[in-house]
Amino acid sequence: MAIELPQAIPAHPARANRLFCFGLGYSALALARRLLEKRWRVAGTCRTPEKAAELEKAGIEPFLFDRGRPLADAGKALAGTTHLLSSVPPDATGDAVLDHHANDLIRLEGLRWTGYLSTTGVYGDRDGGWVDEKGALHPVGPRGRARVAAEEGWLSLLKVGQKVAVFRLAGIYGPGRSALDTVREGKARRIVKPGQVFSRIHVDDIATILEASIAAPEAGAIYNVCDDEPAPPQDVIAYAAALLGREPPPEIPYAQAAKSMSEMARSFYAENKRVNNRKIKDALGVKLTYPDYREGLKALLAAGF
Repeated sequence: MAIELPQAIPAHPARANRLFCFGLGYSALALARRLLEKRWRVAGTCRTPEKAAELEKAGIEPFLFDRGRPLADAGKALAGTTHLLSSVPPDATGDAVLDHHANDLIRLEGLRWTGYLSTTGVYGDRDGGWVDEKGALHPVGPRGRARVAAEEGWLSLLKVGQKVAVFRLAGIYGPGRSALDTVREGKARRIVKPGQVFSRIHVDDIATILEASIAAPEAGAIYNVCDDEPAPPQDVIAYAAALLGREPPPEIPYAQAAKSMSEMARSFYAENKRVNNRKIKDALGVKLTYPDYREGLKALLAAGF
């Protein structure tokens, strides 16, 4: 990614904080909603006019963006942005945001915080061992390697003085997207691979961690975003079924289940690690609302999800 220094895009005069999100998906919207309640201006991208209409109704200024379709007028879209978040995953070509708009981003004046949502997949397999932010990166497969390259691209913006932070997210769950939903829909499977664990994070805790970083920006910081308890996936399904008063689905050996799994699903099971989250507590002062999957699932059920 070549970095140039063209004429700066000026900050919007005398206006409130403005968050711009590349990719207003599940996690980014959790942060956007919180900041809207605090009277921030929020803008961001989506891929379809239908989604843009929904965002506009929610008070978010929408812009269409995708690989091959950069922002129609980047200067206008980004002007006044004080905080910027990207949740757009890399594709086979690279990071579409940086490929299209890296030079627009470095022109922004008044940008006080930039966040990039990555994944704990950059660590690869640890055979069930613990890993923290200082751990070497050993991504498994092309998706993991693309994530490492994307992280490097975003952190390269530090060279022009931007306060970029990287957030490595574990498996995300929350309203409408949890083991409760898969059990209700009859899609849950208890796949057992001995010793296999995954780390998770509730979407509301993601927003809490991002807010904490916004309040105390540190250039070049990298944070693991996960709860306190890596756990076997079959245990989570069994607990969700118990909360719903249902019999859990039968256990299926991984070797049997793998025959019908997608390539992406198999790639998840190829990685076995316990992700350490101490840094979000020590550096950002975060206290997780949902420190484990049991607390998270109980709260979702109580809230009608």
